[in-house]
Amino acid sequence: MGLEVEESIRTTTQSTEPETPSSQKILNKVILQPHALLPKPVPPTASHRKDVDVSTAFGNFFHQRRHVLSSAISRGISTLKRHNDDASKKNKNDGVTEFDLSGLKVFVAVRNDVSVLPRRISFFSRSNCRECGAVRSFFRERALRFVEINVDVFAEREKELLERTGSATVPKIFFGDKLIGGLVELNALRKDGNKELERRLKEAEGEGLAAPAYGFDEAAEEVEEEEAVEEVLKVVRVLRQRLPIQDRVLKMKIARNCFAGSELVELLVRHHGYALTKAVEIGKQLCKKHFIHHVFGENDFEEGNHFYRFVEHEPFISKCFNFRGATNDSEPKAAAAVCDRLTKIMFAILESYASEDRQRVDYVAIGKSEEFRRYVNMTQDLQRVNLLELSENETLAFFLNLYNAMIIHAIIRVGCEEGVINRRSFSDFQYLIGGHSYSLSTIKNGILRSNRRSPYSLIKPFGSGDRRLELALVKLNPLVHFGLCNGTKSSPKVRFFSPYRVAEELRCAAREFFENDGIEVELEKRTIHITPIFKWYSGDFGQEINMLKWIINYLDANKAGLLTHLLGDGAHVNVSYMSYDWSINS
Repeated sequence: MGLEVEESIRTTTQSTEPETPSSQKILNKVILQPHALLPKPVPPTASHRKDVDVSTAFGNFFHQRRHVLSSAISRGISTLKRHNDDASKKNKNDGVTEFDLSGLKVFVAVRNDVSVLPRRISFFSRSNCRECGAVRSFFRERALRFVEINVDVFAEREKELLERTGSATVPKIFFGDKLIGGLVELNALRKDGNKELERRLKEAEGEGLAAPAYGFDEAAEEVEEEEAVEEVLKVVRVLRQRLPIQDRVLKMKIARNCFAGSELVELLVRHHGYALTKAVEIGKQLCKKHFIHHVFGENDFEEGNHFYRFVEHEPFISKCFNFRGATNDSEPKAAAAVCDRLTKIMFAILESYASEDRQRVDYVAIGKSEEFRRYVNMTQDLQRVNLLELSENETLAFFLNLYNAMIIHAIIRVGCEEGVINRRSFSDFQYLIGGHSYSLSTIKNGILRSNRRSPYSLIKPFGSGDRRLELALVKLNPLVHFGLCNGTKSSPKVRFFSPYRVAEELRCAAREFFENDGIEVELEKRTIHITPIFKWYSGDFGQEINMLKWIINYLDANKAGLLTHLLGDGAHVNVSYMSYDWSINS
């Protein structure tokens, strides 16, 4: 409405006598003439005769009155700023402004609640920072609007942090353009019933931090000069243009969009002048860097009548949601660095768009956020990353985090139907990672569950010759089931893990799941109620008696004592599986 403060408007209608020059309304000794754009009275016409349909006449009447009323409100309120100063003097004590329109009285009450006044509050933060989370919670509890700049997500803003504060530590809080400090300084302002905080907020002047906007993911990112492009990439560009890519037949099998190894070697020798051995070596490098693959996965690269294809021509490529028409030809980043970047972005997304307990996620807001756009851009770095360089714990954390991130991406992009059967198609949501496709199902059952069959499936995710089998965890850890969130209300809450503390964090995830109604013990009925996850993946937990003994390790003292008592007397214990809520956790 053009005012400097937020206002709460309450409208009431009242009956009035027809306006005449002698009975015009007066507001603060100022005569208000009828607005020139207000509708003029219309004299009765032939359409008002008795033979006109009654319902039509009443419909026209109410439509006209509604139009007159809405027009009066919108045009009358536009004059509020002009009269606000004089009117506020008249009602200085009660903070209420009153003015009249024809047939309408409007009261404008100015709210003095400091929590709803416009503020220029902003602060720098980092992902998974406890002090930053405390600052964020402080502002949210008081309904104070603020701008948060997470320098782990918006790396280009870290330079601004250093320039404005002289330090890279966070949080750093600004009221307007004035630096307040960190969490300690913010807590110091809460003395005397937040009076000092209110005073500092009212004195805030100038612009704070600019809100995150569309931009580059790295501050120093520059376009490479042509002469700096690596030799292998130059070769790839030539091969894509000149190799005879077509469908071939070998051993009664049709290989789509491929070329022969001998054709690649011949082109390198003829076009670049390489020696034969050098050309074969380049072919092996192209396989190692995941530019090309053997169509049947039989070897890395050999000269002869072996068929290969570019990764972008693989049959699965159109189903990969991190592929945008062309592969990322940049030199692959270290897998650990990509995992770290992914984790920080997703931490930032949860901190901004999920509830404090992480039980509810605002997928609509995430889909519209700049953080999510940068996450989607980052997923292109996965296309040719070398996952074999990861340690066992790094591999575990990488795929746990990637699964939970892909769930969020899948819900935003394709939606999700309820029910274990209907979600099987949802589980086919996949990324191109390290030159191969990985779906939600293959990550969970092939990698994290050590290549075990999924429920209601008769085959394992990876066959004996599948290159992805090299990444499958050697030993299954049943705790992975409590680190995976499938986006439903009954699943464990969404979280992301550190490669250095992943084992401890998984144990904490299991304990928290059981604390939040994940298990119920009825001592009198000798019955244990648990999640159906144990039923679907019974092979991961063993027989019921062994499963219950395993659960004891992650229960609080009270529930652990009850379960130990039931198991200790040797009598039969009933196991009941709770109903599963398949609705989205939004």
